[in-house]
Amino acid sequence: MPKSLSAASDFDAVVIGAGPAGSSVAILLARAGWSVALVEKQVFPRRKVCGECIAATNWPLLNALGVSAERAGAPLQRTVLMRGNDSVSAALPAAAHPDHPGHAWGRALGRETLDTLLVTQASAAGVQVFQPCSVREVNGTAGAWEVKLRPAHSAHDITLQAKVAIAAHGSWEALPSSRARRRRPHLPSDLFAFKANFRGAALAPGSLPVLAFQGGYGGMVVADDGITTLACCIRRDALDAFRSQCPSLRAGDAVQALLMQACAGVREALRGATRDGVWLASGPIAPGIRLRESDAMFRVGNAAGEAHPIIGEGMSMALQSAWMLSAELLGSKVGAQLPEVQVPSADTQALMARRYAIQWRREFSPRMRLAAAFAHVAMRPALSRWLLWAAKLQPGLLTWGARLGGKVRCAADAAHVNAVLHDRLLSARHSPASNSIHSPSAPAHSTRPPHRGSTLTERSTP
Repeated sequence: MPKSLSAASDFDAVVIGAGPAGSSVAILLARAGWSVALVEKQVFPRRKVCGECIAATNWPLLNALGVSAERAGAPLQRTVLMRGNDSVSAALPAAAHPDHPGHAWGRALGRETLDTLLVTQASAAGVQVFQPCSVREVNGTAGAWEVKLRPAHSAHDITLQAKVAIAAHGSWEALPSSRARRRRPHLPSDLFAFKANFRGAALAPGSLPVLAFQGGYGGMVVADDGITTLACCIRRDALDAFRSQCPSLRAGDAVQALLMQACAGVREALRGATRDGVWLASGPIAPGIRLRESDAMFRVGNAAGEAHPIIGEGMSMALQSAWMLSAELLGSKVGAQLPEVQVPSADTQALMARRYAIQWRREFSPRMRLAAAFAHVAMRPALSRWLLWAAKLQPGLLTWGARLGGKVRCAADAAHVNAVLHDRLLSARHSPASNSIHSPSAPAHSTRPPHRGSTLTERSTP
């Protein structure tokens, strides 16, 4: 490995995790003129356990980042509650976007596509991408962070220094400083997440079924390239009980058999379908709020908080929290002409962390409570039977639930962020440092790997 990669590198911000939240905040800060490092452990493209639904409120955000809806699945206009051999359908609410009339409905896009598109845009915006690299140490505090990385298949570390640190590593793996605290005993109520993709499924594009069965819940959707995603969460005790009846089946095959047995809608959708790849599994999931007002390191996405996936708000919380944090960090009033990039001091970061945490809780806590309530109803046969009965009497209850769950309201003020970026661009054009400011106008999306010119990938040691 060249010595230059093992020497310390200084950045305004280091972002740990290149999922939708991490890449989004990296792009926005880089476009404002910040020097940004983005660290990702996995090689892209890669599949990931995810329901892959992107609510309508997020498409204007993604469009501003350079990712259009053209590659995604059909507009999602109806939801179907499926329980046993019964079901009920209802309309999904349309989002009102005066400036984006084409984004009234949500769509599904595979994570292997979405995450690659976003990290490509980050690289194009000037972000220095360290991939694949694992984080070995995080030391310091606001204003003076030191992050040690280890490229895959290498014995050499890279040390990054930054004034701002942002955790965007999701919920499946803790940062080195918190790994010891996350150990806990196995519980029968632990929820494990599973996902598989299928080709040739009979699920209608534009439909968003929600599955309710004893000990779990799930969903199906047709995403890009006509691929159907089937994802679910199952309690440990429910999965163990089913696997005891068919011990020869692998976990993923057992999950598929369980879902087909429990839900006629799954049987009908998968009749004649071919699975594309293996079942993915992760967990146990840990819904809850993780960020605190006293955090020295900012958090976005699942690193900040995680909702039960049943209402499909994980992507919304990831993308919108990234924009919320970017608005806080950039912090300029619209119309301000700033001659140079200003990274907040440690004291200012503390104030920003408190404001951001308060806003995050105000916007996302209600969605998390609704998701938890719906999840526990879906997993209990007596309660899910009542829910299905009520929805048959009044299908609008499902529409109302989707609206209450955040499908038509964006927590982030994207117009303000874009206005600040525009002002910074105008200021930069009259500044000698204009070559360090990246235009808010992102290039058209591409599914090619990140540009090698601004990406540090694994390299062999000479």
